[in-house]
Amino acid sequence: MSCVSAAAGGAPALTEAPRIAAVYDLILDARFDEAAARLPDTCPPAAPAACSSLAAASLWWQILVDPDSTALDARFSRASADAVAAAAEWTRREPQRGEAWFYLGATYGPYVNWRALRGQRIGAARDAGKIKDALERALRLDPSIEDAHFGIGLYQYYADVIPGYAKLLRWLLLLPGGNRAAGLAEMQRARERAQILRGEADFQLHQVYLWYEDRPRDAIALLESLDARYPHNPVFLERVADAQSKWLHERAASADTWHRLRDRALQGRVYDAARVARLADDKTRSSDRENF
Repeated sequence: MSCVSAAAGGAPALTEAPRIAAVYDLILDARFDEAAARLPDTCPPAAPAACSSLAAASLWWQILVDPDSTALDARFSRASADAVAAAAEWTRREPQRGEAWFYLGATYGPYVNWRALRGQRIGAARDAGKIKDALERALRLDPSIEDAHFGIGLYQYYADVIPGYAKLLRWLLLLPGGNRAAGLAEMQRARERAQILRGEADFQLHQVYLWYEDRPRDAIALLESLDARYPHNPVFLERVADAQSKWLHERAASADTWHRLRDRALQGRVYDAARVARLADDKTRSSDRENF
């Protein structure tokens, strides 16, 4: 049975989506050991490619907590390659299954972000095109996979707003152009309807709001919402403090946010608490000097 007919019959678009979403929530909350412990009970019944993708996503979020450190890069690169291979094998085994193509596109997502972080622009651009192609194929096969709109929207948006040199790179790689308004609409749709990627959509949207939409307060609201849902992850509160300082020039509010994160870290209520406490303490002292 094809995914189109399965969706028409009322079956969920993504197999065991609640189980997968529960693991993804643990990852977003930086509870990485708990997420890893859940994987054996998640796949099966979910497809093995889903758990391979989750394992790579977990490593990516661990890198995001301390992006200057390259200690996890090699491990992440191997995990990403394994996840892509697992999803690609699924598409070869079931080429008419939209879910298989969705996981192929989704698995590339963290790897594209990592390559961009490490300055590998050509590779990141090429893989972004692979995401778009895979997710569009997923939707052609099964239009009910709402999560696929997220990655397509990201591509559409950034392909339109990226600087001129990057557009030249896209042209040299024969990648299609984008549409800013359509891309933003796709991401917002995914935020409202996705089964798995709602938290990830909020995180990506906050960057769009800051960098390109001149909506820093909306970005901060998304980050505060993420922090309320995932308080063990220090990334969200760190970015609130940075946005308050750099985008709103509200240094006192930024200092208060760093104080809040420092207290949480000192109580051991965030991931990588010792390093986060040192960072927050440094930022707090810097903010106090600026406000003096």
